[in-house]
Amino acid sequence: MSVAEKEKQQTPACSSNTSLSNYLWSDKPDENKWADCVHCGMCLESCPTYELTGQEQHSPRGRVHLIKSVAEGKLVVNEQFADPVFACLDCRACTTACPADVDVGGLIEEARGQVRQAMPLTGWKGSVSKLFLQGLFPHQNRLNSLGSLLKVYQKSGIQKVVRKTGLMNIMPEHLVQMEAVMPEVKQPVRKKYKNNNVIPAQGETKQQVSFMTGCVMDVMFSDINQSTINVLTRNGNEVTIPPKQTCCGALHVHAGDRDTGRKLAKQNIEAFEDSDKIIVNAAGCGCMLKEYGELFKEEPEWQERAEKFAEKVEDISKHLYDTGYEKPKAELNTRITYHDACHLAHGQGVRQEPRDLLINIPGVEMVHMPNADRCCGSAGIYNMTNPEMAGAVLESKMKNVPDDVEMISMGNPGCMLQMAIGVEKYGRNQKVVHTVQLLDWAYQKEDAQKEGN
Repeated sequence: MSVAEKEKQQTPACSSNTSLSNYLWSDKPDENKWADCVHCGMCLESCPTYELTGQEQHSPRGRVHLIKSVAEGKLVVNEQFADPVFACLDCRACTTACPADVDVGGLIEEARGQVRQAMPLTGWKGSVSKLFLQGLFPHQNRLNSLGSLLKVYQKSGIQKVVRKTGLMNIMPEHLVQMEAVMPEVKQPVRKKYKNNNVIPAQGETKQQVSFMTGCVMDVMFSDINQSTINVLTRNGNEVTIPPKQTCCGALHVHAGDRDTGRKLAKQNIEAFEDSDKIIVNAAGCGCMLKEYGELFKEEPEWQERAEKFAEKVEDISKHLYDTGYEKPKAELNTRITYHDACHLAHGQGVRQEPRDLLINIPGVEMVHMPNADRCCGSAGIYNMTNPEMAGAVLESKMKNVPDDVEMISMGNPGCMLQMAIGVEKYGRNQKVVHTVQLLDWAYQKEDAQKEGN
């Protein structure tokens, strides 16, 4: 039966009986996730979209109510339902604020899966979505080829011509902004270490870890991946890069394509099956990996494997903090502020660990950022799918960035691009960096000073 047919036959229900559910497909939103929501409103001030719109349907409790109402047969899955569900940044700040820890983010992702089954993207939107989510991100070789093209674009002088002649102005404004801050593309670490995917520790081997390089991360931010390897091996970690790993699936799940998300999850679970610990340097990827079990509620065998996998996943900053790391001796002499990536602070509960890495670098002066854990508007590809809202969220974020700092540090590549756009757009002069880069630079400076002596 189609959604339209069911909508005509279904009369509004007055009870909370989910047997009247208008979710017509498997993998439905879990009623246990909304059971503890009493609509108290403690989440409202934490929500960027509610702050900007003032509309109840764009608040966490409003979205929970809508998701629950479809399960009770009071609403159907249509455009009016899809809009607030996909307008959510999925930043998880509401769960941090919620006294009952209601998993709004999990509900949102499950609801998006239902929307995309009921209302598949068509036309150019469907073609673009299929191109990137299914045709590009799961295939590292294709991403590497794209990276090579971008490298030619940057190195050959084409980029300078395009910018000088104003050809970029035919593109939407948000894409022009992204191109302006696109990092220099370098050799992916998976390509660099393809013939030797086990990198030995410097000195005594204290433990063995596996490294999730990411898909876009390894193409666009391979220098951060290299810094991660440098810091891990410096601190006694033998690093393995499993060759069969793939995209984590976060962008797919955020977009409602849970089937592809499951497919990618299964490949990663198998690729890292023999690993004792899985290190991640991208907050969004780490959060997704830790939530793999949510994708397999109807596949018990895979759910068990996914949960075992998730227990091994750890952010680079937390791993260094928990295992003890060598504090650098060289001074960087810079003023830094720190932005909490949503999926690191709210999604994984990692807050103090990266700050510890920074404040223990000699010469680094940490400057507090008000509302440091407020979303920057990146949210995966939200800044591409919802550019106006993302821009407004970024404007609010940039108002909290202290003027008198030289660097803004964080632990997520998407945030780095978005914050770099903010720096460029609002005439700031801060350098946007990943936390692990600063630690690596301090180690490199220390080694250079030793060699100089």
